[in-house]
Amino acid sequence: MTTLIRSLIRRSWPVGLVVLALAVSACAEEETGRSADDPIRIAMVGPSASNDLAFTQSMVDSLNRLGQEYNIEVDITDGTFVIEDAAVAIRGYAEDGFDIVLAHGSQFGGSLSEIAPDYPDTYFAWGTSRDTFGLSNVYSYSVKSDQGGYINGAMAAHLTESGTIGVVGPIEVGDIKAYIDGFVAGVASVDSSITVNVNYIDSFSDVALAAEAAQAHIEAGADVLTGVSQMTVGATGVAREHGVLWFGSQSDQTPLGEEIVVASQIYNWDYQLGQIVEDLLAGEQNGRVITADFSNGGLTMAYNPNFALDADVREAADAVQAGITDGSISTGIE
Repeated sequence: MTTLIRSLIRRSWPVGLVVLALAVSACAEEETGRSADDPIRIAMVGPSASNDLAFTQSMVDSLNRLGQEYNIEVDITDGTFVIEDAAVAIRGYAEDGFDIVLAHGSQFGGSLSEIAPDYPDTYFAWGTSRDTFGLSNVYSYSVKSDQGGYINGAMAAHLTESGTIGVVGPIEVGDIKAYIDGFVAGVASVDSSITVNVNYIDSFSDVALAAEAAQAHIEAGADVLTGVSQMTVGATGVAREHGVLWFGSQSDQTPLGEEIVVASQIYNWDYQLGQIVEDLLAGEQNGRVITADFSNGGLTMAYNPNFALDADVREAADAVQAGITDGSISTGIE
């Protein structure tokens, strides 16, 4: 019960209530045969490689951090670009008795809505949508990615010399669209005369097409680029060749080009995962949408230590982040 004790202490429960809760938990363990100290089995199905420096890796990193606080066992199936393959993996994990199954991709929602009702005791979670299908065992996790996009856009506006910025987007959905809309708004907040060209290539994984889009932006005069999803490795490769600055999102993309990456918005799924685990340990299913932002630590910024960012630009970025966090600055994105 050590995990439960830590949870209650963190919540500052009175000693009497802690004792009562432990007694209730002990009774529940007798009924279910489950101890709070038993490993929590978590499975993740991701659309791309676990080390993609983007969406899938952001969840892998969060699971690694989660293991520092809870006793968990994790199994990962990555590279499930084909939705049918993902569905087979999701159902297989539920059939194998995993406690929590993460369908890490908005494209997996249709499959999850069909699978989850068949396994009412399994906790399912998916993102970055905002739909639980009305099921108590389905959690939806989302991010206010427009917030980091806004910060990146504001910095990009300060750093561009050509007055033209390019955006390489995959598909215009969910957190992708929110990030890009936030980035465009961030640029405009500094200088509305700057041109921001946005190109959605209609693919999360087409690296070659992302490279072509980046090349087109540069030929149009862009000296700063940004983009989202695993296909951005193609865009950053072109950016490096031309010495064009890059702003990342989802994971820290500094390794994609230490000489060009300025900063990255980081998705910390720890916030959402922790709430789902706490519900599991309490024996409750409260399927709901859990949204991460800068105020709850679900989003953070990572600055490339090898990039000589002007102190004034960094101070401006920090001020924007503080304003977004305390609500005094709005991205204008719903």
